[in-house]
Amino acid sequence: MAKVERVREVVSAPPTEEFIRLKTDAGWKLVAVEWERETSREEQGTGVLSGEVPFGLKVGSDCVTLEEEHTEKLILLRTMELIVLDKNLTQVADELNAQGFRTRQGVKWSPVSVFNLLPRLIEVGPRILSSEDWAVRRQRLFDLV
Repeated sequence: MAKVERVREVVSAPPTEEFIRLKTDAGWKLVAVEWERETSREEQGTGVLSGEVPFGLKVGSDCVTLEEEHTEKLILLRTMELIVLDKNLTQVADELNAQGFRTRQGVKWSPVSVFNLLPRLIEVGPRILSSEDWAVRRQRLFDLV
């Protein structure tokens, strides 16, 4: 497979026909045009953000807000319980799989996928640990120990 070379050139004016012909003659192919403009403060507030929806949440029915995703919330709670019980990542993955939980991609949990869940668990940990649901779970955990 041939290597593809890409070059981004900053311009101060639209390219002329001669400029485009010179580039084409040198073997270059125009593959994109990038536009830029200054925006007002009002326009800056309406920018679209993109990214993955945090684990434990889903896009709401209004397509604007985020709502709790029940199954993913249960996975976060169970993962927190197992970590509190000092289980290693392999044991956490095995337990999640044994309970029929799957990742967002629909595959079984692995130690790596559990590890990748830890930043989200740290983020929501304070809410989990202060919830009424956690108080009930914590009592069950203490009864086990």
